[in-house]
Amino acid sequence: MKGKKILLGVTGSIAAYKSCEIIRLLIKEEAEVKVVMTESAARLISPLTLRTLSMNEVYCSLFQEVNASDVKHISLAEKADLLLIAPATANIIGKLAHGLADDLLSTVALATKAPIVMAPAMNEAMYENPIVRCNMKLLKDRDIRFIEPEVGELASGKAGKGRLADVGTIVDEVRSLLREKDFSGQTIIVSAGPTREPIDPVRYISNPSTGKMGFALAKAAMERGAKVILVTGPTHLAPPRNVKVIRVETALQMRKAILENFRRASIVVMSSAVANYRPKKKALMKIEKGKEKFVLELQENPDILKELGKKKGKKILVGFSLDTHDNIRRAKDKLLKKNLDLIVVSDPSAGFGVIEAKMRIVDREGNVEELPKLPKEKIAHLILDRVKKLS
Repeated sequence: MKGKKILLGVTGSIAAYKSCEIIRLLIKEEAEVKVVMTESAARLISPLTLRTLSMNEVYCSLFQEVNASDVKHISLAEKADLLLIAPATANIIGKLAHGLADDLLSTVALATKAPIVMAPAMNEAMYENPIVRCNMKLLKDRDIRFIEPEVGELASGKAGKGRLADVGTIVDEVRSLLREKDFSGQTIIVSAGPTREPIDPVRYISNPSTGKMGFALAKAAMERGAKVILVTGPTHLAPPRNVKVIRVETALQMRKAILENFRRASIVVMSSAVANYRPKKKALMKIEKGKEKFVLELQENPDILKELGKKKGKKILVGFSLDTHDNIRRAKDKLLKKNLDLIVVSDPSAGFGVIEAKMRIVDREGNVEELPKLPKEKIAHLILDRVKKLS
């Protein structure tokens, strides 16, 4: 979001204090933030606070003009890349639905041609009121986006739906709207996480993969306009918004899910850590200890990536490789044997489940690009940048 001009509208919900964190996260992403507050919002949180956080003037009045040539509601509306109203009350939703402009924020919202995103926050009874729902539908039909509120404790002390969405979710939605949609029209399959191969009803063979890299790739592809199918093994991660998620347990289930969707995809990124072997037989009951020797017979799982390489045609296929030694040579061998376009090499010394990682990308010509240590969300976009060059 570097250099993007975001106009934040703050209305008179008790959740107005969360606008401080929204501003902080947007500034961290190098966006330029200006704030428009309603009169009610200014009673709940000081304009000085938001001015300090945004490092810009805060606008509260329709008649707050700098000079005669600068009509504030017009200049703010024209210069914004996006208008985010968070929190959005039932009042501002109703006004915009019916074209009313009686304060600075509603006037700016009607004058801007920038995308508008609204994050409602109100009592559950108000949120579920048929009039509010109808007003929201009118705005959705006019391409205004809504970030659904969460279920949680409300200002009334009761629990229900109406709590402002998590600020991280709000910023994710803004980022997604502002990012270039260079994968628009493409369907991308991303595999993520480990597989679990059952030994008996309570034990299994697996690995420490958390799925963070795959989830970051799915989110990045979605932000860049792709239709994303995320096939994931067991993980505790929340899936990205607007992504189709297929949950599996075993390597055979993952193979089935990927092959069923393979025909519709133009790009497949296999970041999952699929078990190479599975028990030949699964015990129907828990295996009791007591035997002096216990032998577990294994059989090889299908190599999903190699199978996709034989079927890929003009599709782009990206694999991942992790070895404890001779990483690059082994990765190059895998790339050729499995007919991949790119292979991403992970460094096992970094550990599993880490936020930041150091990876290398190898192409079919044997070129190796070393990526700096970065958060996996940024690595995901660098990988997609390389994929884009191939498409």
